[in-house]
Amino acid sequence: MDFEGDPNQRVIKGTQTLARGLALLECVADGVTDVKGMAARLDLPRSTVNRMLASLVATGYLHQIPFRGYLLGPKLIGFGFKAIEQRPLVALARPHLERLALETRDTVHLGVRDGSNVLYLEKIAGSRGFEMRSSIGYNMPLAATGLGKALLLGVERCEWRELHERACEASARFPERAAPLGWEAFEADILLSIERGWARDWEESEVGIRCVSAPIRDIRDAVVAALSISTATPFMDEARAVEVGPRVRETAELISQELGWSGRK
Repeated sequence: MDFEGDPNQRVIKGTQTLARGLALLECVADGVTDVKGMAARLDLPRSTVNRMLASLVATGYLHQIPFRGYLLGPKLIGFGFKAIEQRPLVALARPHLERLALETRDTVHLGVRDGSNVLYLEKIAGSRGFEMRSSIGYNMPLAATGLGKALLLGVERCEWRELHERACEASARFPERAAPLGWEAFEADILLSIERGWARDWEESEVGIRCVSAPIRDIRDAVVAALSISTATPFMDEARAVEVGPRVRETAELISQELGWSGRK
């Protein structure tokens, strides 16, 4: 039977070609960069693989280096950055934040770095019957908040002292508010936070409020945001912080996976 004029057959053939092309891109992304390896993995003739690779190189999806094989091309790199830009952080994070607020009964925040400050993007109120002064659009020094200290887990150590000094200067303008830790205690606290994967604010931002926080990472393993749970001091002692810290970190990691993060190194 002759299918040459059958549009359904042409669609099936086109779909198969697309699937094979995507499979080749996945091979390269996984480190299989030579024709022999790709042909074996996909169970295709080398001639077919060579033909498809030539097309992908010509269109910029792959880059060929003599004696080394194939690498992801400039067009895919550009798509990757576009995908990062287009991921709506708040929308992706909100179901996770709401679940965490429901489980812990604490207020949950989401924030990003804004220079030496943290900018609050989302707030899910807790159910313990008190209100915090934070709000969406709120801005606070990085080194004086739980969210900010989680963001510092992705900041070079050489920047910590300057950010700490900025927080101290901001605090000095409002003597009635809580004060950041001293430098040595602050540095030790951030180093411990890096080790365990979550941070805390022990009434350093607001008297009577304690927070546990964790960083959110993207596909590049860069810290791009942070989340925290915040509650009144009677509901957050040392034991509870140790208990909920891993849960907060787990929620941050789930959001990170939504942004393309592949897991802790």
